[in-house]
Amino acid sequence: MARQPKKAGKAGDAVNYMTRNQAIKRLQLSLADFRRLCILKGVYPRDPSKKVKGKDKTYYATKDILFLLHEPVLEKLRELKIFRKKVQKAKARKDKFRVKLLHNGKPFYMLDHLVKERFPTFVDALRDMDDALSMATLFANLPSTEQINPKRVLNCRRLCLEFISFVIRTRALRKVFLSIKGCYFQAVIDNQPITWLAPYEFGQELPEDVDYRVMMTFLEFYETQLHFINYRLFSSIGLKYPPRIDQKLDGLHAGLRAIVMEKKDGEKQEQPAAVVEEEPEVKKGKNKGKGSQRIKSLKGKLKELEEEEGGEEEEGLEE
Repeated sequence: MARQPKKAGKAGDAVNYMTRNQAIKRLQLSLADFRRLCILKGVYPRDPSKKVKGKDKTYYATKDILFLLHEPVLEKLRELKIFRKKVQKAKARKDKFRVKLLHNGKPFYMLDHLVKERFPTFVDALRDMDDALSMATLFANLPSTEQINPKRVLNCRRLCLEFISFVIRTRALRKVFLSIKGCYFQAVIDNQPITWLAPYEFGQELPEDVDYRVMMTFLEFYETQLHFINYRLFSSIGLKYPPRIDQKLDGLHAGLRAIVMEKKDGEKQEQPAAVVEEEPEVKKGKNKGKGSQRIKSLKGKLKELEEEEGGEEEEGLEE
């Protein structure tokens, strides 16, 4: 029997790919939530050889979209959408008690399973650590605004300081390069080179043509990734994670001095990475005392020399 001809749109690229609008309808999400889910899952647009729906469309693989249908984060995004609608209605009715009650029960989701899914081994996570560390270092130096939550900025700053303290303790830093953009650092951990960019600590002016929602979504995943990596690194050298932070030094913006590393057994508590500031003051006080004693002794010797010279002159005059 002769093979029946395939109908148009039933095989090939027409089935293997779908447009972004088709994917949004299939997942029943808004465009912002769809972008957020794709970033967290690592799903990116494709470029099929035959663009059936038109060349001006954005295409995704059908397998990727079907893969997203079974994601637990998808249900949480739908719950957050319902939550925002309820809060908006309560605010329109000026029901403050209802708004407070809704915020207390706000749905949330975890990204731990996504990190384990995208990085099956620890070496895989280290290989893809460059972008995560550079992004966290960037947000650690940015000012907090309406779009940038101050808690996220503080969390990024803490994650970066934890990683840098590990690099200093293990002496893993290999290269440093200064450029106009900032300082490039390269460390080698488990035979994996890790390169990141740290901007200079100047006042930053945030441009208006940047979509910060997309950047914050990437940062949301990178924060979870860095938490896993720092925990593994600290555990590999027998230290507790997260390390304790000295609140007094942290309030004075001491940086690495505020991080106190402790061993897992709890026997010894190590000092911060830098020397405590009170000790140099004591040494300075002691040095000042020794210097004053020397000055006094010199003055006494000078007086004795003057007296001896004066006595010799008097004897010469008498002769």
